[in-house]
Amino acid sequence: MLPWKRALRPFAALLLTAAVATVPAATAHAADTAPSTGWNDYSCKPSADHPRPVVLVHGTLGNSIDNWLSLAPYLEHRGYCVFSLDYGQLPGVPVFYGLGPIDKSAGQLATFVDRVRTATGAAKVDLVGHSQGGMMPRYYLKFLGGAAKVNALVGLAPDNHGTDLDGLTNLLPYFPGAEDLIKATTPGLADQITGSDFLTRLNAGGDTVPGVRYTVIATKYDEVATPWKSQYLSGSDVHNVLLQDLCPLDLSEHVAIGLFDRIAFHEVANALDPAHASATTCASAFS
Repeated sequence: MLPWKRALRPFAALLLTAAVATVPAATAHAADTAPSTGWNDYSCKPSADHPRPVVLVHGTLGNSIDNWLSLAPYLEHRGYCVFSLDYGQLPGVPVFYGLGPIDKSAGQLATFVDRVRTATGAAKVDLVGHSQGGMMPRYYLKFLGGAAKVNALVGLAPDNHGTDLDGLTNLLPYFPGAEDLIKATTPGLADQITGSDFLTRLNAGGDTVPGVRYTVIATKYDEVATPWKSQYLSGSDVHNVLLQDLCPLDLSEHVAIGLFDRIAFHEVANALDPAHASATTCASAFS
């Protein structure tokens, strides 16, 4: 990337923050428009082959529909009961979610998981999250009793140890008021900066909790959750995966890995059902 383009990126981030904070409410709640069969179908009953419903957790600036237009049908076609939620809403901001304080978002996830468990009769669920959605559930598991209700957490490009946005967050002190603006208007973004108070608390004492299986699926072309190796978790029941080790031709970056990369989706399916896992290769893009 040209140096002048890199220099402009902090300004673009600040402009995005300001714009998101002032968007007028004009759109219906995304979950209200979710498909009625398999995906957010509360009459869906898990099968013997797939006894746990899957809860999809979107990323920052995502929502319960747009983030999952490919992965939700992919899993539903394979026989899963699939559900997704909106979390981290800011007052008066439609469509773009995941911007509120992450500890509060984890509380919203806890409520949603209980709703899904009650509707389906399942004792536990599996969680699949993209970006913040792969990291935020760890707060639920660690501090809000989620470990007793969750079998597995699969993260697609999760910023488990925060992000430095390719080093750009180091420039924030040189823009007076920028850091305070982010914290005040979009606390969910501030919580994700490497070294934040939220991340320090989340990762203190270890990355994982007993009884939950963790999978991290990363891409070396990630330009958002950086450095990409910081996505990896440490623990006794952790499987860290780099897409390019499975398919060197996979060029997916941060957004693509969650939105439409079927190679990543195949690895998600393996993580949800390890007893019937099959090798993930470049050919998985056509499976």
